[in-house]
Amino acid sequence: MTTPLNLQQQQHQQLQQAARTVRRVVVEVVDARNLLPKDGQGSSSPYVVADFDGQRKRTTTRFKELNPVWNEPMEFIVSDPENMEFEELEVEVYNDRKFGNASGKKNHFLGRVKLYGTQFARRGEEGLVYFTLEKKSVFSWVRGEIGLKIYYYDELLPEDDRPPQVPPPEEGGPPPEQEQERGRPHGVTIVEEGRVFEGPGTMEPPQMHPHCMPFPEPQPHSPRVVVVESPPPVVHVHHDLPPGTEIGGGVSLGPAAAEVRRMQAVKGERMRILKKPNGAGDYSPKVIPTKQHGGVESERVHPYDLVEPMQYLYVRIVKARGLAPSEGPYVKVRTSSHYVKSKPASYRPNEPNDSPEWNQVFALSCNKTDANTATLEISVWDSPSENFLGGVCFDLSDVPVRDPPDSPLAPQWYRLDGVAADQIPGRVSGDIQLSVWIGTQSDDAFAEAWISDAPYVAHTRSKVYQSPKLWYLRVTVIEAQDLSIAPNLPPLTAPEVRVKVQLGFQSGRTRRGSMNHHSLSFHWNEDLLFVAGEPLEDSMILLVEDRTSKEPALLGHVVIPLTSIEQRIDERHVPAKWFPLEGGGGGGSYCGRVHLRLCLEGGYHVLDEAAHVCSDFRPTAKQLWKPPIGILELGILGARGLLPMKTKGPGKGSTDAYCVAKYGKKWVRTRTVTDSLDPRWNEQYTWQVYDPCTVLTIGVFDNWRMFADVAEDKPDCRIGKVRIRVSTLESNRIYTNSYPLLVLTRSGLKKMGEIELAVRFACPSLLPDTCAVYGQPLLPRMHYLRPLGVAQQEALRGAATKMVAQWLARSEPPLGHEVVRYMLDADSHAWSMRKSKANWFRIVAVLAWAVGLAKWLDDIRRWRNPITTVLLHVLYLVLVWYPDLVVPTGFLYVVLIGIWYYRFRPKIPAGMDTRLSQSEAVDPDELDEEFDTMPSSKPAEVIRVRYDRLRMLAARVQTVLGDFATQGERVQALVSWRDPRATKLFIGVCLVITIILYTVPPKMVAVALGFYFLRHPMFRDPMPPASLNFFRRLPSLSDRLM
Repeated sequence: MTTPLNLQQQQHQQLQQAARTVRRVVVEVVDARNLLPKDGQGSSSPYVVADFDGQRKRTTTRFKELNPVWNEPMEFIVSDPENMEFEELEVEVYNDRKFGNASGKKNHFLGRVKLYGTQFARRGEEGLVYFTLEKKSVFSWVRGEIGLKIYYYDELLPEDDRPPQVPPPEEGGPPPEQEQERGRPHGVTIVEEGRVFEGPGTMEPPQMHPHCMPFPEPQPHSPRVVVVESPPPVVHVHHDLPPGTEIGGGVSLGPAAAEVRRMQAVKGERMRILKKPNGAGDYSPKVIPTKQHGGVESERVHPYDLVEPMQYLYVRIVKARGLAPSEGPYVKVRTSSHYVKSKPASYRPNEPNDSPEWNQVFALSCNKTDANTATLEISVWDSPSENFLGGVCFDLSDVPVRDPPDSPLAPQWYRLDGVAADQIPGRVSGDIQLSVWIGTQSDDAFAEAWISDAPYVAHTRSKVYQSPKLWYLRVTVIEAQDLSIAPNLPPLTAPEVRVKVQLGFQSGRTRRGSMNHHSLSFHWNEDLLFVAGEPLEDSMILLVEDRTSKEPALLGHVVIPLTSIEQRIDERHVPAKWFPLEGGGGGGSYCGRVHLRLCLEGGYHVLDEAAHVCSDFRPTAKQLWKPPIGILELGILGARGLLPMKTKGPGKGSTDAYCVAKYGKKWVRTRTVTDSLDPRWNEQYTWQVYDPCTVLTIGVFDNWRMFADVAEDKPDCRIGKVRIRVSTLESNRIYTNSYPLLVLTRSGLKKMGEIELAVRFACPSLLPDTCAVYGQPLLPRMHYLRPLGVAQQEALRGAATKMVAQWLARSEPPLGHEVVRYMLDADSHAWSMRKSKANWFRIVAVLAWAVGLAKWLDDIRRWRNPITTVLLHVLYLVLVWYPDLVVPTGFLYVVLIGIWYYRFRPKIPAGMDTRLSQSEAVDPDELDEEFDTMPSSKPAEVIRVRYDRLRMLAARVQTVLGDFATQGERVQALVSWRDPRATKLFIGVCLVITIILYTVPPKMVAVALGFYFLRHPMFRDPMPPASLNFFRRLPSLSDRLM
């Protein structure tokens, strides 16, 4: 039974408990998306202001970012926790005018969100929610959304913790250090990447992970431990900082009045705090410093001036003579850091057995320290018995240095010497022919040498490949005669005869032929296009089929070699020929004949890449090529921080990376650097440039084929790809940059490392030929005289990609099918919701200037800035009175805009844009759909959900198309008399306007209309104008749809 005394004691305890707790609301501003540009330069510098319970706090400003990321928490104290659900939280986004050239004295409003306490979650139950930004007034123009995490918690304050009522220290009091230790009973220990350091109890990192990990309760006086997971640099916390001082990544120390939360909880609690790195910085290209491009120029100009010189010790083993009797001699090359063996010796016909030959070159990496102190030992051994046959020793300090274009070093004969312990007579004898020199990767012998950092010779060599020469084969099927048609057809049934053409893996079929009853011939007059590659060794097979019944019947076929087909480079007429058919069902040798027009089209460019990233637009026929306008030089320096792609041994990862670059018909492949996460290639390649509006593609792959057997095919793994548009490069300037290697996987966007490139476009800046290219058609002439359809072009591109992949797979080392498809973007035409969103936002960004212009005119009409409106009135009067100045003024304005934006031109060539690609925050289901096969391999339920989602999207598109059609039909209804009264009114108004324009000078009419449009808001009616109301009432054809 509860007595009044006990009830009073419980109420008293509850009041004491409430007095010792403080409720805090944390508003974590994570990021924002698709904000409106307000700085006059197509961007914004946003910051967020939060207002709650009489407290107002703000975040930092993100410079020129329409999709900013803050991850900044703001903490508010709730004055009345019982009425918290009635409190209003207002979050506003502004553009900081200090970081742009925006006009006005105030920061521009970008949107706001209003929430109430009923929408707050308790700590541990919160989640990231994106709120659509709302307008402040009817005339506000905002867009985008903001991501917030909002939660609250109750903090238990100890009795001795009274920061607002702390009196000043007395003279006889304890020293400040002791007072600080006494006032900090609940300290905080931060563990960050293996480092432990302690901070005061009033400190808390800016980002709080929503899920805390409880650990067993430690000793009573153990400090609170917080595990901070963040990339370097590490933030160090010091105790002697003044209040309010910021540390590292935004961690600040100060009293409760500052914008800092106090971390106080149960003693010994362990928390995990995740700090997300700034993705924009990691995914953007960076300029890397180079030594070879700056400073004092050397006396000699090296051919490999874009890359870093790598020093190698070259040893060329040619042959030997007069060796002791042996069965299988081989050579050992040994230095202080390398030990290699040569291949087995070979013998020339009619040569003695004591004169073996090797003809092998070794390239051993070395540095200046090794070259001055180390020695080189070259010895000859017998393979079955491992008998020593003699050797030669060199001091590396005496080895000559060869630098191209010097001639190759001539090999010399050296006497083989034995060791002191070898007392067997006749074992060591003879001479060995070799040459030793020190050079770089620009040496002529580097491409064929056994390189120390690429020991697997078969699949690790640097190679240059050429794509096959591709033609379009045009087959015009005209007619067929004397076909053996089955006589037992039903009455009034015409035979269905079709022609099928096969060329390798490609096939095409004509439509149903029309039959001429008088001559019993079939006519088609239909073109079929195929891709043919040189050497033209294949044959075209043409089949005539009767598909009247369920089982098609072969009426005849003909085999035509491609070498017998005429080639043409223009639109000249090619005569048609009759070809006899063979092998039909009639049983005789003659089965009829077919009339064909065949030609190999050399005036087209056979596309094997996507049109927007094409690297070459030249036609197939070399006679139509124009002279090159410049040279493109690419230096592949190396890669940094690659992720391990395979495992070697327990707990050890490795990557065997190589790089592939493609431009035009020329493919290059660097050597494979084995077992290195930071490979250095330092290889340089050149291409001739015929059109600057082309794209250079560079891809990095992990080599798996060098571990595969002959019968096994292990595909190489992709690491990343970079595209550089040649037209964005300034003439004769070297760009040395580091680009991120990004791969989009089923789990999301993944950064695999960085690649360092040096690019130079050697071209005269204003050469007439270079400038004339911009005025010429992009594709060859035949693409405009006899254009190809979009679907047809895409099918031919798929066939060309497959032929290029088959051709390069026959090389040594081969370029795998997966490498060629990845470099050529073979899957770029596949459906992807992510790409659809990216293209939509690209359209929105293109139309943003029109939206900004409309908003500016609306501000002028509403007299937001009276001075600007008055100046526009004056300018309008000048242009109306002097109409000859309208066009020159418009072009002058464009010139001034171009000069103004010269300051903001890109300094380095852009790489892959993750934000433009919509790959940073893509939905997992959309990614799974993007990587799905064709046809789909997913269960029926998943396909049904995706189909319903696609139907919803198509319904929106259908509505938009219907709205466009409605507006066009209303325009047609003005004079179509579908609405007689509306047409009469429109004709009458047009008559009145005609009379006014005939009688009143046009300048006066233009001034009157302009001033009426710019009239003051006090003379405006808030309702829509009569002309708009009239147009909206016009009939459309939407009411006739079923």
